Amino acid sequence: MSSYKELLQQREALEQQIQEARKNELAEAIAKVRSLVGEYELNPEDVFPPARARSANTGAKVAPKYRDPASGQTWTGRGKPPRWIQGQDREQFAI
Repeated sequence: MSSYKELLQQREALEQQIQEARKNELAEAIAKVRSLVGEYELNPEDVFPPARARSANTGAKVAPKYRDPASGQTWTGRGKPPRWIQGQDREQFAI
């Protein structure tokens, strides 16, 4: 059985081999990509398309549709209804 120090040395040697192999394969991959880009006359947008644009309404404020006459609080009608309107006819709170 190997000692702890011997195992650490083996790990260091393996990590160096891994780094060297990655460096070599990365260089080959980059060369292949550059060759393909040149062959097909690609530009960055062809390879990495821009992210989908956000909707024009994303994050837009919505006007309130209901108001509590007692407190003046408002609600847009979206999401969970507030307590002051739950179980009641919403028409009486319409703005």
